[in-house]
Amino acid sequence: MSIPDQKIDYVEFVVADIAAAKAFYGAAFGWRFTDYGPGYTELDDGRLKGGFTTEGTPRPGGPLVVLYADDLEATLARVIAAGGRIVKPIFSFPGGRRFQFTDPDGYELGVWSA
Repeated sequence: MSIPDQKIDYVEFVVADIAAAKAFYGAAFGWRFTDYGPGYTELDDGRLKGGFTTEGTPRPGGPLVVLYADDLEATLARVIAAGGRIVKPIFSFPGGRRFQFTDPDGYELGVWSA
């Protein structure tokens, strides 16, 4: 397998609690996880891999990671049910609609749909 050039390959988050991060993203998006010791787990959303680590201090901000959803409203409901806080309700933009939320560690992410 070759890795596509100039594409996002991995996203890593520093989190306060691995179990809480896994519970949130598993419930909200159905992500799968592979643990590599008590302070690191790899995430797999079926298309992109990344990781959660407890080495460091959570640093909300920085680049906005945006996920895609076929059903934006259902995804919004899952994010709320999992404990996410909506910071920008669903809004339209050229090419689709999107909302933004913060996870339990304060990271802001977006979800869009065509």
